[in-house]
Amino acid sequence: MGQYLPVIALMVLGILFGALSFVASRLLAPRRPSVAKEAPYECGIVPSREPPERFPVSFYIVAMLFIMFDIEIIFIYPYAVNRAELGAFAFWEMVAFSAVFFLAFVYVVARGALDWGPVVKARRLVDGVSDTRTSSSTIRRVGLEGRIDDDRAA
Repeated sequence: MGQYLPVIALMVLGILFGALSFVASRLLAPRRPSVAKEAPYECGIVPSREPPERFPVSFYIVAMLFIMFDIEIIFIYPYAVNRAELGAFAFWEMVAFSAVFFLAFVYVVARGALDWGPVVKARRLVDGVSDTRTSSSTIRRVGLEGRIDDDRAA
């Protein structure tokens, strides 16, 4: 326990410093709000109007996907370099991590994280089948050009 004492002491000092800084700024800081102080400031340009719209949530979801891929690569790299020494436990750990990552990715994609086009309203389905779709309108036959019909070949 003695070897952890410096770490614990430093953690306590850091928490105390942060808490005392917040308390001191609350007690000692002057409070003189004005319109200019509460206005958003970006690069010295005063905004003339409100922004047209907020960032869509899907923007942040894509950012989180990027971070998830980075974490996966960082986690897989040591295993790929040193898998002989790490053994079966590390293999099953990688399988479990990859499964959880894959399920999270499938969930996010199924929720529409990568759909950046205009919002399309869902069509009403009748008994599980759309009334406007038929097998001839939804099945696209490809690769039939240039083929010889079976009736003519015989």
